[in-house]
Amino acid sequence: QVQLVDSGGGLVQTGDSLRLSCAASGDTYRGRAMGWFRQAPGKEREFVVGISISGSGIIGTTYYADSVKGRFTISRDNAKNTVYLQMDSLKPEDTAVYYCAVRLRGPYGPFIRTPDVDYWGQGTQVTVSS
Repeated sequence: QVQLVDSGGGLVQTGDSLRLSCAASGDTYRGRAMGWFRQAPGKEREFVVGISISGSGIIGTTYYADSVKGRFTISRDNAKNTVYLQMDSLKPEDTAVYYCAVRLRGPYGPFIRTPDVDYWGQGTQVTVSS
């Protein structure tokens, strides 16, 4: 059993920064990837960023959606079993509920498809005003 607790959202202005945290409890050490999805009102949940958490030669590799490349950075503190999402140069179109996710099975690598998510965080709201 794995539990994910995400936090760090808030209301900011265009160009500001936020850092989201996702603290995992339980056995994720043999999992494949952790990452963040987001869902804006009226839109489908989309995969934004991921990090590979196991696999020789591939652990720590990352994936970024084109919409956030160069602005968002994912990192992981293994000792704390926590993943962070540093979001810089925020835009109004980044407004969404952000969900932490973990994929425990399948191929090694940072990418996570929605059907392959094993556990979700509860979500944290990010609102960027113009």
